[in-house]
Amino acid sequence: MKKFVLLYLLTLVLLFVFFYAHTSIISRVLNDTQTSLTLMMLEPFLKSGQLQGNDIMITSFYKIIITQACNGMIPILFYFAAILAYPSRVWIKPVWMGAGYLIFTLVNVLRILIVVYFVEQQGGRDNFYLAHDIFGNALLMIVGLGLFILFIKHSRSSSR
Repeated sequence: MKKFVLLYLLTLVLLFVFFYAHTSIISRVLNDTQTSLTLMMLEPFLKSGQLQGNDIMITSFYKIIITQACNGMIPILFYFAAILAYPSRVWIKPVWMGAGYLIFTLVNVLRILIVVYFVEQQGGRDNFYLAHDIFGNALLMIVGLGLFILFIKHSRSSSR
């Protein structure tokens, strides 16, 4: 267990340095692409004209800005670090990472839509904290934990 935790932390730091922090052109392109994908997936669910660039207009005085921190890469990298650090067959890791990436991307879009709904319909700007920081982040954590548990169960059954 100690080896997994240390490897997880090291992997997490490396993933964030190389794929999230503005340390290379790769991280910038990756995050810009992920942000663009998120915005593209959001657009069909928003009102006409509500998405303006990276901004989701809630009212004429309030908007939600979709930036690098909102593109879903943070929970994806936490999940990837856990998969990479866990002792299992190497061939199964890319499959679970790919599935996790797709699931997290979709859940992140759902999370943003939930935030938009709560801010628009359920009390305005005052509900942003509840919808974003509590409910939205809890959703991402539950999905990540569930995916990792499924990965562990599947990787154990495939190694027998």
